[in-house]
Amino acid sequence: MGRRWIRWSHKRGMRSSVVAFIFLASVFLKLCFGIGSYSGKNTPPMYGDYEAQRHWMEITVHLPIHQWYSYDLQYWGLDYPPLTAYVSWICGFVANLINPTWVALDSSRGIETDSSKFFMRVSVVVFDALIYIPAVLVFSRTWFGARSKRTQDLAFLLLILFPALFLVDFGHFQYNSIMLEGFTIMALNFFATEHDLLGAVSFVLSLGFKQMALYYAPAIGSYLVAKCILSGPTDGGRLFIRLGFVTVATFVLLFLPWIPPFSASPTLIIDPISRIFPFARGLFEDKVANFWCASNVIIKWKKWAAQEMLVKAAAILTFLGFLPSVIVMGKVAWDLKVWNKSPEQKLVETKDDPKPEESSSHTPILPLLPYALLNSSMSFFLFSFQVHEKTILLPLMPLMLLFSGATPGSEVYQWGALGSNVAVFSMWPLLQKDGLSLPYFALVFLWNRVVGYDPIGIIYTAFPFKSFVHLMSAGVYAAVIFLHFSEQIISPPARYPDLFPVLNVLVSTPVFVCLWLWSIKCCVQVSWALTGPSGFEEADGQPQHRKRPSIAVNDASQMRASFVAKSDRTRAVSLGPTQGKRVRRSSTRSAAGTASSTALPSSSSVFRGTIDSSVMDGRAAASPK
Repeated sequence: MGRRWIRWSHKRGMRSSVVAFIFLASVFLKLCFGIGSYSGKNTPPMYGDYEAQRHWMEITVHLPIHQWYSYDLQYWGLDYPPLTAYVSWICGFVANLINPTWVALDSSRGIETDSSKFFMRVSVVVFDALIYIPAVLVFSRTWFGARSKRTQDLAFLLLILFPALFLVDFGHFQYNSIMLEGFTIMALNFFATEHDLLGAVSFVLSLGFKQMALYYAPAIGSYLVAKCILSGPTDGGRLFIRLGFVTVATFVLLFLPWIPPFSASPTLIIDPISRIFPFARGLFEDKVANFWCASNVIIKWKKWAAQEMLVKAAAILTFLGFLPSVIVMGKVAWDLKVWNKSPEQKLVETKDDPKPEESSSHTPILPLLPYALLNSSMSFFLFSFQVHEKTILLPLMPLMLLFSGATPGSEVYQWGALGSNVAVFSMWPLLQKDGLSLPYFALVFLWNRVVGYDPIGIIYTAFPFKSFVHLMSAGVYAAVIFLHFSEQIISPPARYPDLFPVLNVLVSTPVFVCLWLWSIKCCVQVSWALTGPSGFEEADGQPQHRKRPSIAVNDASQMRASFVAKSDRTRAVSLGPTQGKRVRRSSTRSAAGTASSTALPSSSSVFRGTIDSSVMDGRAAASPK
């Protein structure tokens, strides 16, 4: 439906109005969600996340900074990094100007007047429009620069209708779009345009808003280190020092009020740090679809192991979970380095380039970044300590970025649709408790219609199945429908009051595990497309660095064919920004017939870069008729 509407709009001369219409429609939909229930509505004494966010406005606007992280911790004590506190102060300052009773210290606890609720809902929409919307719009224009305007508009539409984020921020009530979609995607946009220092600042701001952005840290960190390796000992060393300085300086600015001489005592810095990393809470709280909660059905971790051991086990498993993407990123950077080559070698490798002046200087490892982000964040979600069900938003972000440009029916498209639907289903117990059942079903139906995905049709066509993800999707959707119907007609036995939440976990967790494994596979496939399966080859009996396949770029069809999976003969596009240059389209079928290819994740529109170690030219090959 989304594709048809965008095509219809473009054909009728409304191309320039599509983005504005999508934005206004999304704002209207978000305000409609605000009419419904939210976390903790009419549930004293603690209420829920809605009251937590409002209470932080209350304490930040009335108390001195050094008391923000120590005031009445039993009632929603502030436990997010300073940037969240600053945003709460801005909202509290505005609320206090409009109506002081909304944020009156202590006496406003649990306030649920219509006017205060309207202010709270609008505050999320405003910050979403200021940070998230621009970041997504720039992403669709930057990372899909070689694609058509229709594809860019469609990617923008799909990311705007991110269903899990919709339900959590505008239904349940939080400000995840600032950290998750806003600053993190801004960082990706800066990396794509070679502004690495600004990208580092953006990511630190993401960490400064919510500590869960650490889920992305291994991928971002390994990418920046790999960029330093590519740049060589001199330039890379300078870049590394600048990145370190910018990162430390940004953190210092965020925590400045708690650091002497701006704080009364040097120990005050302990207050925010101890609140940000609450290891005393336990392995998990509510039923969350990760490894620990799913395996807890059989192994009662909290009874059989001490908490210190569980913290260490979670750290080790998480490290092993994201280690493959870090290794792949480092290996690709090392294989693609050119700073140790002699001038004669560089001349031989580039002399066949017919138009070297058209080459872009964008980082060749950029195609790995979305998959590395997915692998890293999914590892944290599955294996780390103290995970909430809402944390599935973090691995969903890179998955939705990949999905936004995927061709319908491709592997990336199928995994993206399955991951999004199951992520929303995994939050069903939370959303049901918040009174968001109707928004849950309505948004899932709307999103699947917009993206052109039919879960019911997947069940009907389970056999003969086309792929593993197709068969798995059919089984998962059948289980989801069965559980939803069973929950309405069957009461759980008194001995197992959490029967349905546990079954939800057992259905959702295998999907997330498969997505984690799929991200590792994709990292390896993309690395092979960039450097080949092996970094060395034998020449005259001596091991030498393997010559990269796209150095001789005079055969453009051969270069493009290496990015098209054998099962997907549509068109190939580059990952990352382009200079907006159009080239004559050629048939990928004929290209595939003249070159051997390393199959990437089978989506013709998944983010990809050229194989060249120094160029990412953004050229595309059109599909055969």
